This record gives sequence, C-alpha cells and structure tokens, in this order.
Amino acid sequence: MGKQYSSEFKLEAVKRAKKTGEPITKVAAELGVKPTTMQGWVNKYRKSPESPFPGSGNLSPDDEKLRKLEREVRELKEENEILKKAAAYFAKNLK
Repeated sequence: MGKQYSSEFKLEAVKRAKKTGEPITKVAAELGVKPTTMQGWVNKYRKSPESPFPGSGNLSPDDEKLRKLEREVRELKEENEILKKAAAYFAKNLK
C-alpha cells in the first residue's frame, strides 16, 4: 500500500497548484508526490470542492445520501413482506 496523506495536505497541494498555475508534475515533484496521485487529488477537488477528501470512514455527501436511501429501501421491502404475510394470514382465517 502506498503512502497515505492527510486531507489537509491534499487540499493544500491542490490549492498550491491552482494558485501558482504551475504544472501538476512540478508541484508533485516539489512535494514528493507521484504526479498521478496529485492529478487524482485535483480531479476529486474539481468534482466536489466542498468536500473533496472526506477521509477514511467518512462518506461524501452524495455517498452518504445513497447509503441512507439504500437502507430505507431495504427496510421498506422488509415491511412490505411482513404486510403481505399478515394479509395472507388474515385472508385465510376469514374463510
């Protein structure tokens, strides 16, 4: 596994590249980071400038919303199955 960098370091690196206008390869070399890694950080920043590097265990707002909706769908499906079984049970007992 490669070296891990803090969210603050990544953000400062991206801001430095934007501010100076220097090529990403030059900024990456000055910071001791692979250019492909630096390019990935820049891409993440462009995609989500409000929270580009959520960190380990933290989700981006979109991923968090997706996870919440998936959980809600799963719970509703379970409730629906219970209601189907209850309806079948009561319909059988009415006869």
